[in-house]
Amino acid sequence: MFGYLIYFQILKAKDMVGNSSNVRLDNMSKYVTRGEVRTSDGIVIAETRTNDEGEEERYYPYGSLFCHAVGYNDYDKAGIELSQNFNLLTTNVNIVERVKNDLAGNKNPGDNVITTLNYDLQSAARDALSDCKGAVVAIEPSTGKILCMYSNPSFDPNEIDSVWEYVQSDEGRDSTVLLNRVTQGLYAPGSTFKVITSLEYMRENPNDYNNYSYTCDNTDYFTGVEISCHDGSVHGEVNLKDSLAYSCNTSFANIGSQLDIQKFRNTCDSLYFNKKIPFDNVSKSSFVLTSLTDKSEVPQTAIGQGNTLVTPLHNALIMATIANGGVMMKPMIVDRIENADGALVKKYNSEVCETLMTVSEAVELKNLMSGVTEYGTASWRFSGTSIVGKTGTAEYDSEGHCNSWFSGFDTENDIVVCCIVEDSGSSGLTGVEVAGRVFDAYSK
Repeated sequence: MFGYLIYFQILKAKDMVGNSSNVRLDNMSKYVTRGEVRTSDGIVIAETRTNDEGEEERYYPYGSLFCHAVGYNDYDKAGIELSQNFNLLTTNVNIVERVKNDLAGNKNPGDNVITTLNYDLQSAARDALSDCKGAVVAIEPSTGKILCMYSNPSFDPNEIDSVWEYVQSDEGRDSTVLLNRVTQGLYAPGSTFKVITSLEYMRENPNDYNNYSYTCDNTDYFTGVEISCHDGSVHGEVNLKDSLAYSCNTSFANIGSQLDIQKFRNTCDSLYFNKKIPFDNVSKSSFVLTSLTDKSEVPQTAIGQGNTLVTPLHNALIMATIANGGVMMKPMIVDRIENADGALVKKYNSEVCETLMTVSEAVELKNLMSGVTEYGTASWRFSGTSIVGKTGTAEYDSEGHCNSWFSGFDTENDIVVCCIVEDSGSSGLTGVEVAGRVFDAYSK
C-alpha cells in the first residue's frame, strides 16, 4: 500500500493532476492563466484571451491548421491541450512576480509549451491536400521530432461548441472531423508494405537475395489466388530492386509465397505491428498472419493488401528507422517548456525507442528504394533529387476505389514525409505529389 501511494504521489503525480477529469485543475485555473502553445519557429498557435465580458477564452490564431495536433480545451480536451494540461496550468515566473500577483489578486501566467511543429511544413501539407481527405506527417528521423501533423477533414477549434454539437447530432454522428488520421487512421498500407516484405526476404535469404529474379506477365496465380499488376502493366524480368521500383505485385506475391510465415510475423511484430507505439492516443497497426494462417492469405498480404492495417504515423516511423540506420527514435511533439518570460523550465530530450534492424539492412533498403524515385513509380516527381521512398496504391473496397500513399526520406536532409490521400481516383491527387510539396517547403 505504501509503495502504491509513493508511485502515484511521485511518479504519476503530473499525469493524475493533468487528467482533464481531475477537479484539482479547476482550482489551478483559478490562479493561473493557461499558457501558450507555440511552433518550433516561435508562432503562437494556442493562447488565452479575455473577451468583452472579462472572461478568459482559449483562442487558436490559425483556426483549423493545427487543430488535430494541438487539440482543444473543452469537452475533456484533446491533443497537446490534453497531454500538456499540467504544464500549461503551472506557473514558473519568478517568485517576486508571483507574490505581487497574489497580493493584487491577479492570476499568474502559465508556462508555455514549445512544440516541434513547423509552421511552413504544416501549411504546405494543408495546401497540398486541399479539400481531399487524408493525412500528412513529417518526422526528423535522427531525433523523432514531429515536424508536421496534418489531418483532413479538419475543424476550427475556436468553434468547438458548434463542432461538438454537430458530431453528437443524428446528422453528424458518422463524421470523422475530430479524428486525427495521422495517429488514429488505420489503412491498408498498399505497396508501401513491400519494403517490409523486402526486409523479410533479405533476412531469410541473406546470401542470395541480390540474385532474385522473376518474370512478370501482368497476371499470375499463387496458392490459387490471382494477382495482377496495376493498370495491366507487364514488367518483364525483374530483380528485387526493379520489383520495388515498379511496385510489381506478381513479383512480391511470388516473394511472399516463399517466406516463412511465422518469421514474417515476428519481423512485423518487431516493427511495432500489433503493439502500441510510444505516443499519445495512437491506434495499433495490425498484421494478422501466423503459422496457422491459410496460405491463400499470403499473396495479398505480401503486396500490402489483405487484412494488414497501419497508421500514417507508424508508416512514417518505419521509414524513419531506415533513414536512421535501423534505430527507431521515440516520436515527440513537445520540445521544451518555458515560463512566461521565456526562461527554460524543462527540455525534452530525444530518446531511442528500439533498434529494429541492422545498419546493413537499413542501407540495403535505402538502396532498393532509390530505384522507386530514380526510375520507378515516383520518378516523375523525384528523379534527380535526394529523395528515396515507396509509393502505394491501396484498394479499400470491392469497387476499385483506392487510397494513394507515399512514404520516404531525404538522404541529404533530416526529414521523413509520409502521406495518404483517400480515394485518390476521385481527385487525381497522389501521395507522391503531396509529399513532394512538403519536401519542397522543407528545402526552401
